[in-house]
Amino acid sequence: MSLIVQKYGGSSVADAESIKRVAKRIIDTKRGGNEVVVAVSAMGDTTDDLIDLAHEVAPMPDPREFDMLVTTGERVSMALLAMAIKGLGYDARSYTGSQAGMITDSKHGDARIVDVTPVRVREALDDGAIAIVAGFQGFNRDSRDITTLGRGGSDTTAVALAAALDADVCEIYSDVDGVFTADPRIVPKARKLDHITSEEMLELAANGAKVLHIRAVEYARRQGVTLHVRSSFSTNPGTVVYNPDREEEFTVEEPMIAGVAHDLSQAKITIVGVPDVPGKAAEIFSLVADQGANVDMIVQNVSSATSGTTDISFTLPQQVSARVAQALETHRDEIGYASLAHDDQIGKVSLVGSGMRTNIGVSARLFEALRDAGINMDMISTSEIRISIVVRADLVAEVANAIHTAFELDGEDEAVVYAGTGR
Repeated sequence: MSLIVQKYGGSSVADAESIKRVAKRIIDTKRGGNEVVVAVSAMGDTTDDLIDLAHEVAPMPDPREFDMLVTTGERVSMALLAMAIKGLGYDARSYTGSQAGMITDSKHGDARIVDVTPVRVREALDDGAIAIVAGFQGFNRDSRDITTLGRGGSDTTAVALAAALDADVCEIYSDVDGVFTADPRIVPKARKLDHITSEEMLELAANGAKVLHIRAVEYARRQGVTLHVRSSFSTNPGTVVYNPDREEEFTVEEPMIAGVAHDLSQAKITIVGVPDVPGKAAEIFSLVADQGANVDMIVQNVSSATSGTTDISFTLPQQVSARVAQALETHRDEIGYASLAHDDQIGKVSLVGSGMRTNIGVSARLFEALRDAGINMDMISTSEIRISIVVRADLVAEVANAIHTAFELDGEDEAVVYAGTGR
């Protein structure tokens, strides 16, 4: 008997018919002689709708009450799914994150899991029932408050349960057939990957690929959980995300490039005329950190010999960029810079592949593709297996398609997206 953890995203349980279809799929897994635990997201765009509603009644919602509100979506899904399974003659029990033992720190909106004690889930399995757990949420023991794990947190819930229960596999179901070489919504010729390393998946997720949440990939890699990314709308085999200790199972030589990711959620701040003296960068980025912003790319120009100043540009999440720009403006005289520009109409496109380590000419081919498309880039950054560029937001789709084609990633047929708004 295998223990299988399954996660179903919002598009997979978007309405009553979808929930009944998912219930049948779960039962089929149970009939195969497996113990089954399911983590479920809110229906369709429910979470986004709740967020919009919160901001209608309060421009800056209280974090505690905000978490209380947005976690209701998963509670609806888990209860309806359990009802559907019971209606088909199988025992199912639904649990909130706190009931399932998802213990987190106290940070509302982006809590971290500190412990998983799935006692009630294990009891349900021992009784022969299917356990349905509300994703995205947890409980802090000190404050005794409900917390949320951040957007995409249901993936992390599933992986954490799989690790705590020593599951054989963690299946992540969404509205696409697996992990693709690019987002099929903007690159129609994207091709599904049969398998991908957790290292490459981390880079793709960190740079905008939404099929898996980055914290879920990190958790799975750290805990040795194998992920199987599939669609709940088909029976296609999906994509296996494997850790290095399973590399011998995938003996075919890995391709040079695994995929192209894009991210439209960032903004750029450029500080012009910064005195080129020790400590100024530390002063600037301390202010940025105080605003709770994670900086992605940083570019500093060569100092001007005549003025003794330099320009510093960096990218950060759009949602905090205005606040960071205001903080920097407030401290303009202290820092001593000349001017500041805030640009929220940028996009990032990233090329990812472990084969970059051993293949030359990757950068040259990338820049040739941009040249042939007549596109200028604003910034560039690299890691051992990634190259990221910043371009204008309205050019992201064009750039992603151009790079995808240049590196011969295009498939023969258009990729299928079964549902979901991408919202």
